[in-house]
Amino acid sequence: MIDRAMPLPKDLLASVFGFADFRPGQEEIVDAVMAGRNTLAIMPTGGGKSLCFQLPALCRDGVTVVISPLIALMRDQVRALRAAGVEAGTLTSGNTDEETKAVFSALDQGRLKLLYMAPERLALGATLPMLRRINCTMIAVDEAHCVSQWGHDFRPDYLRIGALRRDLNVPLAAFTATADEETREEIVARLFDGQPPESFLRGFDRPNIHLAFAVKDSPRDQILRFAAARSGQSGIIYCATRAKTETLSQALRSEGHSSCFYHGGMDAEDRRRVEIRFQQEDGLIVAATVAFGMGIDKPDIRWVAHADLPKSIESYYQEIGRAGRDGDKAETLTLYGQDDIRLRRTQIDEGLAPPERKGADHGRLNALLGLAEATACRRQVLLGYFGEAAEPCGNCDLCDRPAIIFDATDAVRKALSAILRTGEWFGAGHLIDILTGNATPKVRERGHDQLPTFAVGKDLSKPAWGAVFRQMMGRDLVRPDPERFGALRMTDAARPILRGEAAITLRRDTIDKATPRAAIKEQVGEEDASLLSALKAKRRSLAEAGGVPAYVVFPDRTLIEMAQRRPTTLDAMMGITGVGAKKLESYGAAFLAVITGADPSAMHPARKKLLGKNSGQVFDQLAEVQVQLQRGADGIGKPLSISSSALRKIAEARPSTLSDLDRIGDLGPAKIERFGPAFLEVLRDA
Repeated sequence: MIDRAMPLPKDLLASVFGFADFRPGQEEIVDAVMAGRNTLAIMPTGGGKSLCFQLPALCRDGVTVVISPLIALMRDQVRALRAAGVEAGTLTSGNTDEETKAVFSALDQGRLKLLYMAPERLALGATLPMLRRINCTMIAVDEAHCVSQWGHDFRPDYLRIGALRRDLNVPLAAFTATADEETREEIVARLFDGQPPESFLRGFDRPNIHLAFAVKDSPRDQILRFAAARSGQSGIIYCATRAKTETLSQALRSEGHSSCFYHGGMDAEDRRRVEIRFQQEDGLIVAATVAFGMGIDKPDIRWVAHADLPKSIESYYQEIGRAGRDGDKAETLTLYGQDDIRLRRTQIDEGLAPPERKGADHGRLNALLGLAEATACRRQVLLGYFGEAAEPCGNCDLCDRPAIIFDATDAVRKALSAILRTGEWFGAGHLIDILTGNATPKVRERGHDQLPTFAVGKDLSKPAWGAVFRQMMGRDLVRPDPERFGALRMTDAARPILRGEAAITLRRDTIDKATPRAAIKEQVGEEDASLLSALKAKRRSLAEAGGVPAYVVFPDRTLIEMAQRRPTTLDAMMGITGVGAKKLESYGAAFLAVITGADPSAMHPARKKLLGKNSGQVFDQLAEVQVQLQRGADGIGKPLSISSSALRKIAEARPSTLSDLDRIGDLGPAKIERFGPAFLEVLRDA
């Protein structure tokens, strides 16, 4: 509730925070939070989200608990609040004993107005009683997109916040800078039990940030040139791997830049030193994984570069949003290439998410490719993804220098035809071989060299066709199907083009820049890569369930052979290197289900003992004959049957006479008469 003796937010805005007036959109949000209404606010990075819960906290009775995902983020906000004369504290795993004692002392004395906590603390049994004791009257959730399992920064412990709100029966205010419609719906469901809060969508546009993308072409040199042109300015370079952060930082230092690296594999104290250096030093460049930045409230970051393609538009928007938070001009550059896309596809395919989630994640990646391969203003594409309409911005590379485009209708129709004529069961690599007339063994084996589309695309090189497929995915005309191991399937958007009812233009400049890359030794060919990813995902799931390292289930060599040979029965699985009887019994059916898409039928233990042996096939034939003759040749006799254990003995011994058959199978006169001659015929053929 609001304490009427306390000052109004507008008064504290000036006296505590030193601002003469609210930024656009802030005042309405502050009013809603002040009134104790459940609130969801989506505001652009740098739009002043934290003030929208900090001001009401100072004007309300009791303590406001702030749930935030990173210790660095909480420490920076608390440091800024204390510098402004506000009593605030954190309870995190990074606290010293003295810091924790000081926080509890301030709470007991009623001095603390804002208490920051990581979501993981909600799992502790003592947290709820403590919050009741200190008179928690409001919950604020920073980076609320972390609650969404569809989001890019999902944190499982954020799922506990909804229960905390119910238990305390207090209002909740949730804030984030990036959430598409699907993520917003999940935030409402998770935090507010599906009851719509008062929502504020304050736009996603950061007009001061210049947007630019470039196809990779000597990417290290591209990054070094970009940094050299901005010498002396603070910048962040995001990399896909820890190793790249270290090598790129070293390259920057060799060029005379002040640079360091940051990633999750470093000691906590080393990471903290980098954060402090970045806050305090002018002109420092940090090469980092995405672990860096969320906790950095540095207003004068002048540029952000991506040395590799981000995971999604949400990730991209969040990361470039760390530049230019002071409102002054800032610049971005994002490099991308075929290897990036393959990495991101593999990360999706090897994840443990259900197929529908993987399909949606591939769609999100397609949306990012659409931004990378845009033919007109990038800001229009970016804001359109979040549901906002915009005019051409004049502040992106495509507004500066329009893309070179061409009528690609014929090329796209050829590609779509190849997809359909091969049953939507193949990836881009195989389809490009068909289009360019490359009669590989796989193409010939499947008869695809006889298709009408074979060699109809010889006018484009293989890399150029790769750029066409990349742009088709960027337009969401085709998507990899996780249930078909990455095979491309058409979307409804492609059908008018295929039928000749619509035309399409693509970028000529990115196709012209598509040059052959140096051959990289892959574990498997492109056509088997998605199946290998699916097999690795299943291995990871089984290993985690069994509490063993992944290689104990099967080593990579075994999974590679599975992906290449694609066994369709447990007998064939037994022929894979590394698959013994025990592992076949433990894991065979699970991996076969990944390969075939269906669980293998239940198998009698006697038959399982023959897996991988020729006698197994003999067993199957004997069993089939038994079913056919169960009621005799005329189908009206008395039912007779032979046990599976007897069939196994016969299949292994392979008797050649009726007397031996009777002795080995212990059949008796009636069964010998009905089944004997037919069994001996099967055994002779075997």
